[in-house]
Amino acid sequence: MNMQQWQTSRFLLDLERPLVMGIVNITPDSFSDGGRHGGVSGALAHCERLIREGAHILDIGGESTRPGSPAVGLEEELARVLPLVREAVKLGVPVSVDTYKTEVMQAVLELGADIINDIWALRQPGAAQVVASHAQCGVCLMHMHSVPQSMHREHMQGDVVPQVRAFLQAAAEGLQALGVARERIVLDAGTGFGKTVAQNFTLLARGAELAALGYPLLAGWSRKGSLGEVTGLPVDQRLVPSVAAALLSVEHGARIVRVHDVRETVAALQVWQAMRDNGALAG
Repeated sequence: MNMQQWQTSRFLLDLERPLVMGIVNITPDSFSDGGRHGGVSGALAHCERLIREGAHILDIGGESTRPGSPAVGLEEELARVLPLVREAVKLGVPVSVDTYKTEVMQAVLELGADIINDIWALRQPGAAQVVASHAQCGVCLMHMHSVPQSMHREHMQGDVVPQVRAFLQAAAEGLQALGVARERIVLDAGTGFGKTVAQNFTLLARGAELAALGYPLLAGWSRKGSLGEVTGLPVDQRLVPSVAAALLSVEHGARIVRVHDVRETVAALQVWQAMRDNGALAG
């Protein structure tokens, strides 16, 4: 298997160079940009802007999973997500949907979505079966300690890297046992999901240990609280720390970075890639 590729519903993504996944929150309460892209037309315009800025993938979410966030009912999430997915799949780039609800997964895949991005790593009843029954959708399995409503109070204990690694390995192997091809699977350490600031940075620094599992890694550091803790910056001023974290994630093994600030992240990765390319030529 070539871990430099990711098979999704409509696209075989080349991960030889890192890809940027642009975040599209259609929620009133997301920690960073809640309520800014309300309505299908506004959200679709945001999708189009992210593509112009260089996003390789769109990640659409209808429920905030910030620490302490309340759960959203099924009908509400469907009402938020489906009209946008129906239009976004026409834009020519892979569409990921950030959801853990089985019914939402089934509905968006029927509309042509390419990737299921699940903070629960398909642990909800029936979720793994929905993905397994699809011919070739991509899936991102994320590690989360506890649940969004309480994870900010119940942090992990001990060395997080082997714990996260073991969880992700088991999740990926369990999905393959259901018939999902390995090249459809990407892993995410779950920055901020039940980890302390120190634990988040430990996972960043030791990303190579997770990459050694042989699956592509996705990193989601954009505007996260840990960046605010080390810089003292409020969420709306974390562009520079977010870009720095994206670059460091790629340097330590990530192949996809999930970000709000697409244009700036793309530009930074172009500089990083030029260094890599010319460094290889010089060597």
